[in-house]
Amino acid sequence: MEFANSEEYRSRIKQILITEDQIKAELKKAGEIINAAYDGSPILLVSILKGAYVFLADLSRQVTVPCEIGFMAAKSYFEDTNSSGKVQITMDLTQDISRYHVFIIEDIIDTGRTLNELLKILSVRNPLSLQVITLLDKPDRRIVDLKADYSLFTIPDYFVIGYGLDYGEYYRNLPYIAEFEN
Repeated sequence: MEFANSEEYRSRIKQILITEDQIKAELKKAGEIINAAYDGSPILLVSILKGAYVFLADLSRQVTVPCEIGFMAAKSYFEDTNSSGKVQITMDLTQDISRYHVFIIEDIIDTGRTLNELLKILSVRNPLSLQVITLLDKPDRRIVDLKADYSLFTIPDYFVIGYGLDYGEYYRNLPYIAEFEN
């Protein structure tokens, strides 16, 4: 996708759904959940790239207990606004997670397919615990039986951009969550 100018780029932002201030307030609560899980055992925050990198960065600054960070990459959208239904793991963790309390830091749970696959992969690696914290939950689109341990926001069935979420690799840099004008 290419834009003729910045006005065309901005014109695709239909409406702001969640403001930067709302996100900041909920990040504090999510950080408290992670802090409360600390029992002296290592905590590993796993970001699902690329969409969750902004969320992980801001959330990790709310964590006051010792933690490590890991990355996985999976995709199912392939430059479209609808999930393809196929999950491709493009980068895996390097850590042995069997001695960690693992928190998957997810940007959005839509159909649930991607996250469901990741949970299967990680659970057989026997972490001390495995929890999901998602920025956005879109339950109207859920295909698999899956629920996050903590969701910052529940949204309607809109295609959203901003705060790490993209359309064709654009809009990740927005400091808020917006509906994309398709």
